[in-house]
Amino acid sequence: MSLSGETIRSSRFRSEREGDWLRLLAIVDQAERRGVKSLAFEDARDLVTLYRQAVNALSVAREISLDSAIIEFLESLSARAYLVVYAPRASVAGVLSRFFTHGAPNAFRRSALEIMIAFALLALGTLAAFLLVHNDPTWFYAIVPEDMAQGRGPQASADALRRVIYDDEPAALDQLGLFATYLFSNNTRVAIFSFVLGIMACVPSSLLVLFNGAMLGALVSIYVEKDMGFDLFAWLSIHGVTELSAIAIATAGGFRLGRAVLFPGDRTRKAALAAAGFDAAKLAVLAAIMLLAAGLLEGFGRQLVTSAPWRVAIGWGIGALWFSWLMFAGRDATQALAADGGASLKRNGASELSS
Repeated sequence: MSLSGETIRSSRFRSEREGDWLRLLAIVDQAERRGVKSLAFEDARDLVTLYRQAVNALSVAREISLDSAIIEFLESLSARAYLVVYAPRASVAGVLSRFFTHGAPNAFRRSALEIMIAFALLALGTLAAFLLVHNDPTWFYAIVPEDMAQGRGPQASADALRRVIYDDEPAALDQLGLFATYLFSNNTRVAIFSFVLGIMACVPSSLLVLFNGAMLGALVSIYVEKDMGFDLFAWLSIHGVTELSAIAIATAGGFRLGRAVLFPGDRTRKAALAAAGFDAAKLAVLAAIMLLAAGLLEGFGRQLVTSAPWRVAIGWGIGALWFSWLMFAGRDATQALAADGGASLKRNGASELSS
């Protein structure tokens, strides 16, 4: 008699809800095969509601100890529906497309303050070292390591400095490839340190950027003394615009983390770091992409293009392309979303006042 009552109760429980379960099962099957975007409007609208109903039914079925077959079916259906609702699968192409069209540009614009600070520190280090070496050339050896100077010191002749910029000996393409790889690795290390050290209250990253600017300023001072300032400017432009921008962006990502540690606001430091980490990670990836481009420009373009005007045109032209992409990509979608949100707030406010 007891067994018959449980059977009847299970049958009634199933018959009252089976239609919704089967519909949810069909929606989940289609979403798994073709993606969520393939769902009709009605199915997409009801997906979350049907999922919650299935979870509630599973809870009730466990509580009143219904037929194990029903419980197993609902467990499987709820798990599959959960993945469709909360963990939609994205293709690699889709992830890359969102990063380049929205993720990186929006993170760049939201980090404008940190990026400007990083550039300001870089410029400050460059100016300070330029003035120091200009007034006392011996400062050059205290700022620029010997392995980086490669003979380009205060005592180098103008001809020696010119040969560094305008190498008359054609280099082989395979050697250029190895050179580009080396430079990319070196630049990447600088960007990684600038990014990672930012979390330590931003101080180590700031010092690192100042030091990189100082090395640049010391080198500029030597060439300006030999009346070769424009030649060095052109030599650096073809890759330096992208490279220095990448280092500043990576440093800005570290500053985002450091600011979250210093000024968490109303949140805990852990929550503030988690929130800042989204944009910081995007800036780190963006810097890595730009450093790859800078490595290729330095290893190939700078060696193959020997005309100073062309070096300037290529370097700053590519810099303008970076800036245009990061400043304007995804802006229309962001503004539209903000406009929709503002309209929604106005509608909600009007309805509340009327009620």
